[in-house]
Amino acid sequence: MFDGSLTQGGVVRGTAPPGTTALTLGGQPVAVARDGRFVIAFDRDAAATQTLVATRAGAPEHREVLRIAPRAWRIERLDSLPRRSVPSAEFTRRRAPELARIAAARAQDHAVEGWRQPFLWPVTGRISGLFGAQRVYRGEPGAYHSGVDVARPPGTPIVAPADGVVTLATASPFTLEGNLLMLDHGMGLNSAFLHLSRIDVAEGDRVRRGQPIGAVGSSGRATGPHLHWSMKWHNARIDPLLLAGPMPAAE
Repeated sequence: MFDGSLTQGGVVRGTAPPGTTALTLGGQPVAVARDGRFVIAFDRDAAATQTLVATRAGAPEHREVLRIAPRAWRIERLDSLPRRSVPSAEFTRRRAPELARIAAARAQDHAVEGWRQPFLWPVTGRISGLFGAQRVYRGEPGAYHSGVDVARPPGTPIVAPADGVVTLATASPFTLEGNLLMLDHGMGLNSAFLHLSRIDVAEGDRVRRGQPIGAVGSSGRATGPHLHWSMKWHNARIDPLLLAGPMPAAE
């Protein structure tokens, strides 16, 4: 049984068959809660099918082929512009430890139940950047947009979209992300909030759905004040809009 979006960038919650002792998606282990509930997600470039396998005590394994719907991503072709220049040695030197901290934050796994909840928008406003959008420079693809951007004035408060544990709260801005805050929602599902003007929580804090956690800014590599909200399930990059639903009217 599933609820959610069987589509690229989508997230699905499900219930494992009775007696399930192990669950895998494409060979990757999937955690199953005591009540049999689980969450899975599909990368932006997920293949058309993935196989979910439940191993059951004293019963044949249950296999289900999931058909993942493709999406039409916003692709902008810039045939007159080259890709950005090669990063400098100084940028590379600074970037390596930042990436290590981000990876360590994503690897954390806490006993938290945010993954079960309906997700809120951290801030309401005009969506200025879509997940999955990509530019192609003279035939060479650039990196696709890994989250959704919401344009709001600097200092606008943001809230936790679901219960979680703070796994990263930078004390100084990162080169690209600026002031970066990350939450673990449990079961491999996590959120990252970029370009903040301030962070109001500390690493290790448990936060509740709707709790203020920081404020919109333009720190790091940003052309103006906005919130960049990205999400991952393990290594799969997913679209926050599919979890939070249509954008409500800004207050």
